[in-house]
Amino acid sequence: MRVTLRVIAGPQTGRVFTFDQHETFMIGRSEDSQFCLPQDRYFSRNHCLLEIAPPQCFLRDLGSTNGTYVNGIRVETAHLKNGDRIQGGETVLEVEVTADAAMDFSLKAPQIGIQTVPSVISIQCLNCGIPSKVEASRPDIKLSYVCDDCREKLKKSPQPIPGYQMIRILGQGGMGSVMLARAVSNGRAVAIKTLLPEVAVSEQSLKRFIREIEVAASLQHPHIVSYIEHGTHNGIVYLVSEYVGGMDAHKLLKHRGGKLPYQEVVKIIEQTLSALDFAHLLGFVHRDIKEQNILVDGAFPNFVAKLTDFGLAKSFKESGMSGVTMVGDVAGTIAYMPPEQVRDFKEVRPPSDIYAIGMTAYGLLTGAHALNLSPKAGISETVKAIFEKPFVPISRHLPNIPMQIAAVIETAIAKEVERRWRSAGEMREALLKAAG
Repeated sequence: MRVTLRVIAGPQTGRVFTFDQHETFMIGRSEDSQFCLPQDRYFSRNHCLLEIAPPQCFLRDLGSTNGTYVNGIRVETAHLKNGDRIQGGETVLEVEVTADAAMDFSLKAPQIGIQTVPSVISIQCLNCGIPSKVEASRPDIKLSYVCDDCREKLKKSPQPIPGYQMIRILGQGGMGSVMLARAVSNGRAVAIKTLLPEVAVSEQSLKRFIREIEVAASLQHPHIVSYIEHGTHNGIVYLVSEYVGGMDAHKLLKHRGGKLPYQEVVKIIEQTLSALDFAHLLGFVHRDIKEQNILVDGAFPNFVAKLTDFGLAKSFKESGMSGVTMVGDVAGTIAYMPPEQVRDFKEVRPPSDIYAIGMTAYGLLTGAHALNLSPKAGISETVKAIFEKPFVPISRHLPNIPMQIAAVIETAIAKEVERRWRSAGEMREALLKAAG
């Protein structure tokens, strides 16, 4: 399956952009945009953002001055389909959704390079059996599918996993839920995360996701939550990991009134940076660092912080299990992403994790977002702030914080990659030195 954008009018007529995996695509006059239109004066700097997960394509206007139009109608958001036309100013792009014609069923032979429209096939929800129709790359493909209603029910009341006694739900998120359980074989307390695909997915996609998880599971570090096993049950993927007592840093923050003393933040962040440095040196990038993904056990000064969900967001998206994620106003999922990750999350590197850990440290210290974003800010406002708004100096919130500590964190959240710390290890050393 692939999505192609063809420029059929405007200064850059003839350009073609093709996507065969989950990607983001920004259009605007800014040099940050993948499709940069400095000649088209009707475009804003950061005009609109597309999220593409073939065959799905979703457009979001970023508060542009002159608007984004789909088939002649001004829109804030739009699900795009084959044949739709996107216009802003003089530039028009046409959307084409295609699938490879993998087999000529009359000849029983592959047809290399032939394109066709996606097939529409009937599927049933794995949980309730209600039928639905989805686009697929070919008519004979087998897909796993959980309907929207069952997905919400299963998040609140997950299915039991064979071999484990379920105790209670620890949390819920976009991908599924996390349960505290006990292994029947040895009585060990574990955390089980069940992952619910947002869209119908093929067996090939599920296998790809499992392979990705198996690679990430090889990370063994005192400050990284370790995986124990994984599998599928009734079509639902589950991951079993060590259980960490205490609470995640977001809950700790709320429990402590919305701010933590800088000494405690330094302890949590330097341990997390130790984990990141280890992983980065082995070629791994987390991609989703935030307070909720740092588990904190014990009491200060004996905090033990552990980073969880290593590589999970990447694997969930790249395997096709997430569908498009910008449909709802869940700006919190991107609020800690640096500009380069929003622009192109396919090519995320260690500096993106350094930015995210800096944003996390800022939030733990101040109880506020570094870009002065309201908790109710939508995705459009959040994306514009990521690219255009300067951060609020930490001293504005905490006049008495040691200047050196504030400087370490503010270096991490520079918008330009080259102005951030060169490595997580370098940032950790600077933070420990600043804290004395």
